Amino acid sequence: MNVMVAGGAGYIGSHATKLLLDAGHKVVVVDNLYRGHRAAVDSRADFVEADLAQTDVLEQTLREYRVECVMHFAALAYVGESVTDPLDYYDKNTGGTVSMLQAMKAAGVKKMVFSSTCATYGEPDDVPIVETMGQSPVSPYGWSKLFVERVLIDYAVSDPEFAFTALRYFNVAGASSDGSIGEDHEPETHLIPVICEAVLGVREKIVVFGTDYDTPDGTCIRDYIHVEDLCGAHILAMEKMQPGQTNFYNLGIGRGYSVKDIIESVKRVTGREFTIEYGERRAGDPPMLYANSEKIQGELGWKPNYTDLDEIVRTAWNWIEKHPDGYGD
Repeated sequence: MNVMVAGGAGYIGSHATKLLLDAGHKVVVVDNLYRGHRAAVDSRADFVEADLAQTDVLEQTLREYRVECVMHFAALAYVGESVTDPLDYYDKNTGGTVSMLQAMKAAGVKKMVFSSTCATYGEPDDVPIVETMGQSPVSPYGWSKLFVERVLIDYAVSDPEFAFTALRYFNVAGASSDGSIGEDHEPETHLIPVICEAVLGVREKIVVFGTDYDTPDGTCIRDYIHVEDLCGAHILAMEKMQPGQTNFYNLGIGRGYSVKDIIESVKRVTGREFTIEYGERRAGDPPMLYANSEKIQGELGWKPNYTDLDEIVRTAWNWIEKHPDGYGD
């Protein structure tokens, strides 16, 4: 299949591009390189440097590469930043997707796999989270993604041939199993790479925000899904999607690991110690968030290959140890 990967120079998009190519699909990556890395894009893929706001460029690219499906990862994704600059998040995440859909409509492209988020659920009363639970985000980032889900539903009503799958992620972690690409954010906020940077001395210490939560060890619990498992679900969703289908799936491994679990795993994998500081809780951090992913497993036959925490951390460490400066750009 001919696939456009929007945001394909980013962490998840670059891994999806690699796996798509490995599976025999043809890929054109579209990325404005604002937070992506040109070096992360597989050399087998074509590359177009463009912003989602450039509807005409998107349409031209869709036509030129005879794209059959758009895999849409392009977005701003810092919750705190979305609070201080909400307009930018609504503009880039929600408005950018509308621009992409306009280009797809003009070019006659009828399939999209959309990168959504568990942030659309807000702070649920129960875990594990299932797709039928209410959605009430607590940040502009979450709302910007939920608004896209609404736009996709409404557009699908207007065009019975249009199909989409929205995948609601939990905590994405790890790196390519062959060590060729990995995670490089500026700033880095994800727990596993943050701890690995402390191991390498790239940062002075890690700070654990809160040790008095109602969890077994007092720290927050989250669901960590390996990036290759996540991207494999995108490819499966694309390949199985039929005209007119509208799907929503959670993506997680179905169990949670605490902050202290992650710390101990990094110690085991690296064999090294690092400085840990214990601080106060952060506002808006629920004690536990993890997914029920039975729906995608039952309907698409997806299942995670990485369920052991040390295996997930080991792939992240394999990349970060060899690339302490990320992609070096």
